[in-house]
Amino acid sequence: MRARVPIYALGVVMGLYGVYLLLSREGSNAGLVSAGTWLVVGVVLHDFVLAPLTLGVLFLGRHLVPKHALRAATVALVVLGTATIFAIPVLTGYGRRADNPTLDNRHYWIGWLVLVVILLVAVLVTTLVRRYSKRASPHATHS
Repeated sequence: MRARVPIYALGVVMGLYGVYLLLSREGSNAGLVSAGTWLVVGVVLHDFVLAPLTLGVLFLGRHLVPKHALRAATVALVVLGTATIFAIPVLTGYGRRADNPTLDNRHYWIGWLVLVVILLVAVLVTTLVRRYSKRASPHATHS
């Protein structure tokens, strides 16, 4: 329990610093409006796009994905969907400006594809471990 207190305190300090940065722009509410817009858009995308799409894919996928891989595939799908929604601004180039080439100057699609590969490998490893650990575990023994 003691180890958690500094972590919680650091999280609170970081959150307060973020609020300070958001509200500290003199005479400009642009940051606040932008953050509010993305929060609302994020909720709408989650509730009306991501959640129904995830449920639909899981409904269809439960017949295609082996039972021992379904849990890992579900987790990967939820993580990938959420990360993709949060990455939409950088993946689409939102905020990129011709007069400032240093904004949005990374290959964000490569990072997103690396996430996809990591999730696929995690699903594969988890599935193999789960499948073979069930085979290796002895059933109830009779004495």
